[in-house]
Amino acid sequence: VESMRPSYLIYGRGFAKAPLTLALKRVLDILVSLVGVILSLPIFCLAALAVKVSSRGPIFFLQERVGEDGEVFRLIKFRTMRTDAEATSGPVWAAKNDARPTGVTRIDEIPQFFNILGGQMSFVGPRPERKHFVDQLKQDIPFYPLRHTVKPGLTGWAQVSHPYGASIEDAQEKLRYDLYYIKNVSLLFDVNIILRTVAVIMRGSGAR
Repeated sequence: VESMRPSYLIYGRGFAKAPLTLALKRVLDILVSLVGVILSLPIFCLAALAVKVSSRGPIFFLQERVGEDGEVFRLIKFRTMRTDAEATSGPVWAAKNDARPTGVTRIDEIPQFFNILGGQMSFVGPRPERKHFVDQLKQDIPFYPLRHTVKPGLTGWAQVSHPYGASIEDAQEKLRYDLYYIKNVSLLFDVNIILRTVAVIMRGSGAR
């Protein structure tokens, strides 16, 4: 992204999506999310109970994220941090040995199936970021807003290809994968990423 020319994006193939590709992607989103809701229902109930037992506060956590075309939406998660986690520090990236989580992690993304069914998210796409960080990253990373030309995803090419990172350098590295995905999006590519995501979950890696 450091040496990429704007003309590559304007005249290059891939950034304009065919209506059929988008329609097939939406069908896959709905089908996979419905199956996910059904299969995860027992885990959903146990996770809700675990959140309630582990700390005081609501079961769900709503947080504003930046979605397609820069529109802000409310992302749904199980609450994995104390309600006062950012009361003094403000928004910060998650870190190794972070003291804020309550203990319910890895499965906190399950409620985002409802974001997908509601059309705010896709199953596969760039992970949605908080506006606080987006405003910063737009200033520091060339072409960063291009990741908002598609719906954000529950998982993505960057998530299955690059280890978790919490810095501007990591955000720039993940942008490379996000732009590659956007330029080459297809139904088969989405299925490939979904299968890779299942493998990551089974290995128990990548959560923070």
